[in-house]
This record gives sequence, structure tokens and C-alpha cells, in this order.
Amino acid sequence: MAKPLICLGDGHDGIWNLFREIGEKQERIEILDWYHLIENLYKVGGSFQRIEEVKCFLWKGEVEAAISCCEGWSEPQVENFITYLNKHKHRIVNYGYLQAEGISIGSGSVESKIKQIAHRLKITGASWESGNVPQVLRHRCAYLNGCLF
Repeated sequence: MAKPLICLGDGHDGIWNLFREIGEKQERIEILDWYHLIENLYKVGGSFQRIEEVKCFLWKGEVEAAISCCEGWSEPQVENFITYLNKHKHRIVNYGYLQAEGISIGSGSVESKIKQIAHRLKITGASWESGNVPQVLRHRCAYLNGCLF
């Protein structure tokens, strides 16, 4: 049986729509980027102790416990955060386990590479043709996945 494809995203709908085009649902593991998740938690505000309690539940993938902690908070952003958690519930996993297994929990390195490629396409003297970019990206992905012979 083939290893599932790990799809790590920041919560933007466009990312998840792209992932839907890659294989069947049972062939993918969708993971919400840990750092974007926590960034959204910090937007709620509140005491350090309450934030850390919710953060601890989220680190273990315990979404329902995190939501229970948030209920009753008076901060105006809490309802938005609970909606966000419910929307991505199936993508919030045991981050500690993934990290221990050497699986990335943040999409920052991918975002950085995208910016780097975009910059290279725009530098003075570059002779990139936009039609060739998808092929270069396919080769890069194949190389990183150990599929380029």
C-alpha cells in the first residue's frame, strides 16, 4: 500500500481546493499548518494561561477540548476562532506526534520556496518563459519526493 500524501496548508480555501485535485481523499492526510493555527488563536486574545491551555489541547489534536475551553470567553474574536476550528477540525492533528516522526507541521519553508521561485522569474536578465514553470516545478517535486531517476 502506498504511503499517503501529506498535504500541509495554511487554512486558505484555495489551498484545500488544490489538494482535492490530488488523488482520492483516503490517499491524502490534510494538516492545518501549526503556526497559522496558533496565529489565529493569538488573535482571540485573553490571558496567557487560557491561551496556553487551548494551545496544549490543539498540540495534541484535541479540538473539542480546545473549543470547550474557548466557550464563554468574552473576547469578540472567540466566535470566529471557534468557527475556524470547526471548519478545519479534520485537519488539526496530533502535532507532537508528527513532529516526533519528522513530519513538517509548518508550511513556512514551502512559502519561502514559492517566493524564491517567483523572485527568480522576475530578476533582470532572466529568460524564463511562464509556460515552462509548471514543468520545472513538477521536476522539483519529483526530486524532493525521490521519484526523479
